[in-house]
Amino acid sequence: MEIFQQILFVAALAAVAWYITQRVRLISRAINLGRPENRFDHADERLKTMLLVAFGQKKMFTNLLVGVMHFVIYAGFVIINLEILEIILDGVLGTHRLFAPYITPIYPVLIDVFEVLAFGVLAVCVVFLCRRFVTKVARFQPERHREMSRWPRTDAAVILTAEILLMIAFLTWNASDSVLRDRGVGHYGELKGIVPDFIISQYLKPLFTNFSDTALVAYERIAWWFHILGILAFAIYVTYSKHLHIALGFPNVYFSDLQPKGEMQNMPEITKEVQLALGLPVTTEVNGSQSNDNGQQPGVDSPADIGRFGAKDVQDLKWINLMNAYSCTECGRCTSACPANITGKKLSPRKIMMDTRDRLEEIQRGWKTNGDDYRDDKSLLNDYITAEELNACTTCQACVMACPININPLDIILQLRRYRVMEESEAPASWNAMFSNIENNMAPWKFSPSDRFNWADQVNEVK
Repeated sequence: MEIFQQILFVAALAAVAWYITQRVRLISRAINLGRPENRFDHADERLKTMLLVAFGQKKMFTNLLVGVMHFVIYAGFVIINLEILEIILDGVLGTHRLFAPYITPIYPVLIDVFEVLAFGVLAVCVVFLCRRFVTKVARFQPERHREMSRWPRTDAAVILTAEILLMIAFLTWNASDSVLRDRGVGHYGELKGIVPDFIISQYLKPLFTNFSDTALVAYERIAWWFHILGILAFAIYVTYSKHLHIALGFPNVYFSDLQPKGEMQNMPEITKEVQLALGLPVTTEVNGSQSNDNGQQPGVDSPADIGRFGAKDVQDLKWINLMNAYSCTECGRCTSACPANITGKKLSPRKIMMDTRDRLEEIQRGWKTNGDDYRDDKSLLNDYITAEELNACTTCQACVMACPININPLDIILQLRRYRVMEESEAPASWNAMFSNIENNMAPWKFSPSDRFNWADQVNEVK
């Protein structure tokens, strides 16, 4: 029986590892659809930002209570999963609590910490479910935010419920194991006197008092298998879920934009066109560093091709925009902070990120169904994101500042909007008037630059 369980476990582990590898490759390929962008500069500053924002959860603590609850889940996920190492080794080797005899003094302490965190995760997940479906926090409700209907709503419920069940399995597994140990049943009894009762699960032991030894062993095995297979299934599931931020949150923050928030990047295509017109070597400046569009060193001539102005589809965006899309937690803090959304306009920064990810997922499905050369007649602009949404943005940076992991919806909005204005000439009439005034008068207003300070002369006359 033991050898059968070992074979079954190794087979399950191998299958999950293979599947996750395929998903990682597919997601990596989708992210690499984006245009190049230098995000490897200023390594010290990037590391500091990652430690503060991703590891330290700095932005989450703008709301102290929610920040603490999220930190409990975050810490629980990171620390509790350390015990997976022992579970995996037990499953492969056919052992039971492999580490207990070797680290006897600290083993109970470690499991106690895991149990406290597991109970904390369980409690917080219950609270988060209540926030979504009982008290109905506004930013999660589909009645107010159309992007939160159907799958996003179901996804959140599935994840939170799964975490609750996994923590229950972990705690009841420890409790049933303790009862078997007390009774001295089989190999469980070998750890009697070595492994004591644990801090939380000891209170669950009365649930198993009336179990026979056979029934207790069966439950212990079921709880063990449910816990580990649930974690493996969860690992696969997150590659389809908003919870992919568990893996991508850290690199996403590391590669976040270090430029001042109000500074907009020049369009490399415009810079290239000007340089070509002036007969200069074609170089572009990205994140403060110069690079040549064809990968050559600055100062070397580049082919005289003019790229697309702005972005129409995901291939026109930068790779970091696509990583942002996969890293989005759908928490809605960006949308809650957006003044356009608050005033009832259709723009939702969260929807911008979700639409970008949905478009990438659609392309992935096309690759799997029709091969690597798959192309369709859809695009991110118009098929997913409308002009009305884009035109509502005031570029106030509120969404950028609000995101807990430094996602930048504004960058995608600007690139799509630039395409509409410069490639499709679809700017609103009021915008065209402003553009004309800026070109002719060097100001958004329709008066001569020489008259710009007439108001000051009038003030002096009044004095």
